[in-house]
Amino acid sequence: MTSDAKFVNRRDLLKVLGLGGTALAVTGCGNTSIESGAELVQSSVQPEDFVVPGVGVYYASTCTQCSSGCGVMGRVREGRVLKLEGSRSSVINAGKICGLGQAAVQAHYHPDRLTVPMVREGNALKETTWEKAMALLTEKLGPASKLSGEQVAFMTGDVSGHQKALLRNFMDSFESGGRHVVYEALSSTVAAAVHKKMFGVEQPLVHLDKAKMVLSFGNDFMGTGVSPVHFAGQYAKFRKPDRGTLVQIEPKMTLTGANADRWVPIIPGTEGVMALGIARELMHHKEYEHTVPAEIHELIKPYTPEFVSRTTGVPAHMVAHVASLLWEKAPSVVLAGASAEGHAHGSENVAAIMLLNVILDNMGKTLERPGTSPFPQLAPVSGSTAALMDFNKVMAAGKCQALLIHDTNPVYSAPDFMRFAENLRKVPFKVALAQQIDETAAECDLVLPLLSSMEDFGTHVASYQPHGVQIGMQQPLMEKLHKDTRSLGDVLLDLLKLRKADAYKSYPDYFAYLKSSVVQAKSAFKDAAADTETFWDAALSAGVLHVDVPASPLSVQVKAAMVKQPDVFLEEASFPFHLMPSVRGNFRDGAHANLPWMQESPDSLTTVVWDSWVEVHPKTAEALHIDEGDILEVQSANGLIRAKAYLFPGIHPKVISIPIGQGHENMGRYASHVGVNPLKIINPIFDQQTGELALNATRVMIRKTRTHEKFAKDEGAANTQHGRKLVATIAADKVDLAHEVNNVNH
Repeated sequence: MTSDAKFVNRRDLLKVLGLGGTALAVTGCGNTSIESGAELVQSSVQPEDFVVPGVGVYYASTCTQCSSGCGVMGRVREGRVLKLEGSRSSVINAGKICGLGQAAVQAHYHPDRLTVPMVREGNALKETTWEKAMALLTEKLGPASKLSGEQVAFMTGDVSGHQKALLRNFMDSFESGGRHVVYEALSSTVAAAVHKKMFGVEQPLVHLDKAKMVLSFGNDFMGTGVSPVHFAGQYAKFRKPDRGTLVQIEPKMTLTGANADRWVPIIPGTEGVMALGIARELMHHKEYEHTVPAEIHELIKPYTPEFVSRTTGVPAHMVAHVASLLWEKAPSVVLAGASAEGHAHGSENVAAIMLLNVILDNMGKTLERPGTSPFPQLAPVSGSTAALMDFNKVMAAGKCQALLIHDTNPVYSAPDFMRFAENLRKVPFKVALAQQIDETAAECDLVLPLLSSMEDFGTHVASYQPHGVQIGMQQPLMEKLHKDTRSLGDVLLDLLKLRKADAYKSYPDYFAYLKSSVVQAKSAFKDAAADTETFWDAALSAGVLHVDVPASPLSVQVKAAMVKQPDVFLEEASFPFHLMPSVRGNFRDGAHANLPWMQESPDSLTTVVWDSWVEVHPKTAEALHIDEGDILEVQSANGLIRAKAYLFPGIHPKVISIPIGQGHENMGRYASHVGVNPLKIINPIFDQQTGELALNATRVMIRKTRTHEKFAKDEGAANTQHGRKLVATIAADKVDLAHEVNNVNH
């Protein structure tokens, strides 16, 4: 053992490497040649000798465009990555990939990428060197700074794998531990909390392919859900003979709703009432009476079809119809989504919806408990707006002295009522680790340029694991484009060396740390090669490491207090419309608005490109004399934005919707000053159980201005055939298809 590593005992080493729990036990037998830094592993990405000009070579990696953790294969030709495809080795995406994943290549070659460190001089960021940047980090964050853990924070989006392990170890290096703030503007914390209370797990496994009926309350599982590529594959199996039935209930049509057999518009916030009305109808079948406690029977008695209809705006006959479908088409699965979560009573909404699964006895059939990961230190941590709210108060009080930020942009996504940018300026030292300047990085004192996902090593663990536990291996697909960009892992490792040099000096770079950590856990993987190099090469070749952890039955805990709905759903005369900020799969929270491929990709339902719009139901538009393209003012109690009207039948007449993702002030040439940001005018309304920001609870008024603009969209040309009527069309209900087929056959 080398002198550098001799003072690091095994338990400390396992913490350093991000191992523990079951992994600590299974790695106890060794079976690896790398011991506490006894061997030096150098990072090396060299051009292959067998490369043939004009012929592509494929390398496996992991997509980092969202937290789904899909495996990818990168096509590399003559040393440059050209395209990504899905990896068949991944149990998450099984060889498929979405458009956002494809666009990672464009992020890699983006002309606005940061290429050198930037430091604030006066009111502007100026180029500097890594040497000066590290000197500043040493001064501000090294042992000589005397900062306590309460004064230091690291803010990230969802994070997992060995990046998370290093980050947590860095925060633990401060006295009493630093603050790790995990923020996601589009959090599913409400549903996770309800699932934990009802079933004992935050994310039950959902088996669409085993269901004959799916009832979804705004869960856009094919568009913007927890793992869209995986669930699109599940949905394809669900649609095969015998063909399953999908009913989607939501205020504004999503991509999943557009694919449903029946789409049912509902007044926002009343999803729980609808669910309890369906539950009441199901109780007419005696086989369901035993599945819930007596107090639940009493709770749902008042939810008659007539009461439900008055509250939700859904026709009374539809309540009984949906219940009859659930009874006839077993097994089924019932899902809750963002539109139901985003209210002051969002937790109660989700609980009422998930109660239907309990009544229908779906546990063990279409819902299961996922297996326990043997690597808890690598498990993902999911962000929330509640975490941001708490930290915002810390900044406002002047209690944070140093803040590091990675993979999140709260200056853009935080509502105006939070005054986040103003409070951020109270932090004396702010560091952004980024690939491109955005609104948050522009406020920082030091900006460190990172490698793209095409150039970096890493491991990733998805929040939704459909089969066992999969660790996604990320590796460089080519040499880095810009010499002064660095790996996130290397930056974290250097920060740790500032504070705990003896524990980490054995690792010359992040690659050495990562390889050491992965091979230490080799014994946890079934059929792993005995030889370390063979095991490591196989892991990179497949792009995944998989542990076959079996699923198990869900436990159930239901109380009436969980599902109780508000007694009154109030209307507001001054703000008559419900605002629903809608999520698009190509932009999500706005992090990908800087990619022109995403800007140019037509919205799935409106075909609009490079713009924002206000979706208005045609009946509402007619009553207010609104035409498509009219500029509307949308005003809440906390702000006003302007955008073009789009007449859209897939929305409730009392709802208007504006897509999230546009309206950036500082995000490069392709995103800045394009469209508007509806998150800015959200009201301070929070889920009463979790404290999560209620994104769908804001009420607004709309006013037509005298300005009118045309849309840039594909829909017009497709519908009008450039005004030439090349193909005659007729409504489906006006034609006898059997007669037409007979004519063709003859």
